[in-house]
Amino acid sequence: MSKGTGGLRLSVLDQSPVPAGSTPAEALQNSIALARRVDELGYRRFWMSEHHAMDTLACTAPEIMLARIGAETKRIRIGSGGIMLPHYTPLKVAEVFRTLYALYPGRVDLGIGRAPGGGPTEMLALRRSRRTPMEDDFPEQVGELLAFLEEEFPEGHPFDRVRVMPAMPGGPDVWMLGSSMWSSAAAVEFGLPYSFAHFFSPVKTRQAIEAYMRGFRGGVRREKPEATVAVGVICAETQEEAEFLASSVRLLQRRIRLGDRRPVSSPEDALRELRLLGDVPMEEGEWPRYFVGTPAKVREELEQMSGELGIDELVVNTIVWEHAKRIRSYELLAGHD
Repeated sequence: MSKGTGGLRLSVLDQSPVPAGSTPAEALQNSIALARRVDELGYRRFWMSEHHAMDTLACTAPEIMLARIGAETKRIRIGSGGIMLPHYTPLKVAEVFRTLYALYPGRVDLGIGRAPGGGPTEMLALRRSRRTPMEDDFPEQVGELLAFLEEEFPEGHPFDRVRVMPAMPGGPDVWMLGSSMWSSAAAVEFGLPYSFAHFFSPVKTRQAIEAYMRGFRGGVRREKPEATVAVGVICAETQEEAEFLASSVRLLQRRIRLGDRRPVSSPEDALRELRLLGDVPMEEGEWPRYFVGTPAKVREELEQMSGELGIDELVVNTIVWEHAKRIRSYELLAGHD
């Protein structure tokens, strides 16, 4: 486990960002190379997100990428950050992640969420049925998914004889993902570990984590609560370079709010466009979405945040234009100077 920030454990959330001038295929190769490097650096987990129809982010099928990344790495846990469960049937998700677990036993996390991972048109195209309005049956889906994975359907249930193959002892760790108080309550209800997407929605971070920790009741799945927070990080040798690199993600955040899904701009192009738009800082919560600076500065800020929240693991998301600079950011954060 990475000890680059003292006792704080570090993990990775990768969204396969597509740099301007590059291709989505190259972005996926960059993700594989990043996974290999952070495995060597001692990061604890490597999670991949699910997004649809976005020129900005290339990974639409994290389960496929995880099958490859598991073979390219040795010890790091691999997982989804996450699978957008409303697009799928629980049985199929259970089968996919049991297959991954059979390939890489003891290393697989199944992070689930209910966000669409795209816009309303993409959500319509991904719907399981278009004959009737799509009901929000996410809690029922979660219960069914866990029952399949744990073989816990009650006797007489239509699915009590369905065996999720490949059958073997153990299984993936299921995580509830989210960026709201609703997801915090859902993690408590199902007795699951919880990961909050602070880099996406920073306002309710403290409230969501504290409500989860306070409300968690030990049960058959987990005796104690376990929580992580996903944060944005950009590290460089100097504060000036880190701020320069961060201009790409500052522009990306502005664009996403405007429905603009173009690839990640270079820092030079981003600074020019930000000047035209007016580089107004994004409204923030108690902590910034992105921690930007030298390794010492960022480590101190991350330790302060994790200490305030009472957690010992943070999931780091880094988006910069140049792939080598992205890898270097993770190296610096892990203490590889």
